[in-house]
Amino acid sequence: MAFFPFSKDSKDEKQADTPPYRGEVSPVGDYTSDEGVVDEAEDDLHRGMKPRQLNMMAIAGAIGTGLIIGTGNALKFGPGSLLIGYILMGLTVYIVMVALGEMGAWLPHKKSFSGYATRFVDPAMGFATGWNYFFKYVIVLPNNLTATGILLQYWLPDLNVSVWITVFGVAIILLNLIHVSFFGEAEFWMSLVKALVIIMLILLCFILAMGGGPNHFRSGFYYWQNPGAFAQYAVTLGDTTTVIPGETGRFLGVWACIVQATFAYLGTELVGVAFGETPNPRKNVPRAVNQTLMRIVFFYIAGVLVLGMAVPYNSPELIKATKSKLGGLASPFVVAAKEAGIAKLADAVNGLLLVFTISAANSDIYLASRTAWALAKDGQAPKLLLRTNKRGVPIPAVALSSVFIALGYMNASKSSGTVFGYFVSLVTVFGALNWVAVLVCYIAMLRGMKAQGIPRSVMPYRNPLLPYGAYFALGVTILVIVFSGYTAFIPHFQIDKFMTSYIGIVVYLFNILYWKLAKKTRRVRPEEMDLATGRRDF
Repeated sequence: MAFFPFSKDSKDEKQADTPPYRGEVSPVGDYTSDEGVVDEAEDDLHRGMKPRQLNMMAIAGAIGTGLIIGTGNALKFGPGSLLIGYILMGLTVYIVMVALGEMGAWLPHKKSFSGYATRFVDPAMGFATGWNYFFKYVIVLPNNLTATGILLQYWLPDLNVSVWITVFGVAIILLNLIHVSFFGEAEFWMSLVKALVIIMLILLCFILAMGGGPNHFRSGFYYWQNPGAFAQYAVTLGDTTTVIPGETGRFLGVWACIVQATFAYLGTELVGVAFGETPNPRKNVPRAVNQTLMRIVFFYIAGVLVLGMAVPYNSPELIKATKSKLGGLASPFVVAAKEAGIAKLADAVNGLLLVFTISAANSDIYLASRTAWALAKDGQAPKLLLRTNKRGVPIPAVALSSVFIALGYMNASKSSGTVFGYFVSLVTVFGALNWVAVLVCYIAMLRGMKAQGIPRSVMPYRNPLLPYGAYFALGVTILVIVFSGYTAFIPHFQIDKFMTSYIGIVVYLFNILYWKLAKKTRRVRPEEMDLATGRRDF
């Protein structure tokens, strides 16, 4: 479940001989001025991520197939249910990001948010959070490469998916082995393309809903009245479809959309991992976090709003799309075009979706390798993973993350693909647990500040939704984790769905317990909390 260790002390390491710079204690491993001048320590990550790259990652870096394709499965429960789900989870994930932003701007370091768990809560929680995040991305990595192969099978059905896993796997490994600025540049352009694709699809649906399509039907909010805004929950097992009637069915439809929206928003915290390789965090971190709000409102919420205007939830084309496994044909945006009389959009969307899956796989290795490096920095993984080359790339950590690409070859057989699909379901719980970790770390930090008499006014970035919004977001996320497995009980108990919905919680708690017993760690007391290392007061 996790790598076992490796150092005698599990506490967050501090570099006592790191001198201050202009009155500030700089992050471990480098000395950074307000202007971002950096003197990199040998064998350390470099702050080579440019502000524009970080901003674009914040805007479009985490947008994946969950929005382009996954929304179809949620839309069948009604446009009202879909919109509620995306607004609620959009608010939740924004609060997670501003909490991470407040910590990252005031106490930046290169250890991802698992380092905050070690520093503010308990080293055992840092251990569990770090490995949880690592496993989340190394499991999704081969799945994204498999998705790339499936997209290409739309045009080349006779070519095995394994060929494309190999080709694109090698390509993204090479991207991650060069300087972080080159990774950032590649991700910048792929994120830009993704942003343009989303804008194009949103405008397309809006124009079609306003009567600009070949059929000239101006639907507006007509589909919100006929067939309606909320559909009853229905589940199909084999040839049998079970419909939950009445208000209970409509509520379950809304909840299904909330769970799907959670999956679509996963990875938004990607930009938080890049904070450690960004010059002048005090200036650039708040800017990147604020970009997240624009992405949530425009790309996600506006996207599902216009989608609900252009496609009725009972559309036969939509039902057919949710059962399709061939790239663009599965997208509800393609369904919108077909409903309006445009038949050739599937090819274009399929091609553009390649950018989404390749970008996601590229980010997966980056996130997994930086998390492994951070765990080694805390003594919670082999010290070998700390090694970096002269360009600041953690080669052993990248190599370890890349090994999991081999899991993609399981999808060569149908039965293995089904088993691997269970791992993908597991990722949703892993991702939500990471949000919980961020919020718990933030709340713990506030308690430490209160105990040490430090006001929030010293923080260079403060958001009006905090601190109270953190408790709201924590409550919502815990509810999603606890009740995300409701499908395992409808229409009858299904052990496979139950296991994939809840085993992630067991793994997370096991890792906390294991590290706590093995290293005899204790909870960080508020009055003893380290609120000095790397601190940048306003």
